[in-house]
Amino acid sequence: MQIAKLTAALIAAAVSSAALADAAAPAAAAPANTPEAWAAKLLDPAQAAAIAQDPKAAVPAMIAVTDPATAFAMGNAMMNPNTSIQMMNSLMNPATFQTYMRFLDPSVAMKWMAAGMDPNFYTAAMTPFINPNTYMKMMMAPVDPRLLNMGMQTLNPGMYMNWMMAPISPAAMNTMMAPINPALYTNWANTLVNPQTYGTFGAVMDPKAYSNLTNAFNPAAILAPLGAAAQGAAAPAAPAAPAK
Repeated sequence: MQIAKLTAALIAAAVSSAALADAAAPAAAAPANTPEAWAAKLLDPAQAAAIAQDPKAAVPAMIAVTDPATAFAMGNAMMNPNTSIQMMNSLMNPATFQTYMRFLDPSVAMKWMAAGMDPNFYTAAMTPFINPNTYMKMMMAPVDPRLLNMGMQTLNPGMYMNWMMAPISPAAMNTMMAPINPALYTNWANTLVNPQTYGTFGAVMDPKAYSNLTNAFNPAAILAPLGAAAQGAAAPAAPAAPAK
């Protein structure tokens, strides 16, 4: 009897542990090729700039932009006040400034120059524009249920209620409180004076790049060759070897 009770208790514990694990497991991330995922990327200033810096990432973005479903997803996202809040947070993030400063890096221009001479790149970039399915999607867009759903959102009182409640939402309050946070300006100051922010051109701001130039004004560096020459002149000459 005790063994049966112990077995039942172990089975119940195992079932409850599995249930808790399933509840605590994070939701699966949306695939990167869905219109909603592309809308989130294109509406994020930092991610949009990162896409423009890499030709390999720009080709899928071109294909996504020519799909009306992406425009529908972006329209639905812009009707959500949280999207505007996230965009404001991204613009106040110093990492976004670093992303845009990478456009000054000559390697980005070299990537695009190399891509322009690669037949595979401009063939892939032109594929959506020569694909009849692209134009068929655009022609059928006015009767697409996703477009009609987006239009019906303007008649949804819940959307206007979300915008009315947005200024007092915790996310909006955190965004509004960010400009009075001293850590924000500290992070911006550290980003602005960090040579790595400016890529290749950051070497101009790096004090280590001027170490050789400053040695020209260092008295120790100037007197070192003179001291070595004086020691060489004062050293006694080696005695001549005896004649055999």
